Amino acid sequence: MTTTAPDTAPGTGQDAAPEAIIADARDRIDALDDRIIGLVQERMAVSAVVQQTRIASGGRRVHLSREMEILGRYRDALGKPGTALAMTLLELSRGRI
Repeated sequence: MTTTAPDTAPGTGQDAAPEAIIADARDRIDALDDRIIGLVQERMAVSAVVQQTRIASGGRRVHLSREMEILGRYRDALGKPGTALAMTLLELSRGRI
């Protein structure tokens, strides 16, 4: 699992008060969460197109080998919690199976 240091936000130098550093970091987390939510919603919409197209062409709603690829990608990048995250994304995108 690889992690990278976050970009330094303005006002987060060593001379800044801990409260200011925390407030800036929380603002950044909120902004990141907004982006993540938007990306998840976009993923859900794209997945709906894939499912509708697959069903319209006589296929199944769910393609299990593709889902296994996705689970592996998230596990490789994020470790065991990545698998849980991928399962949640898959459930949001295709519903429970």
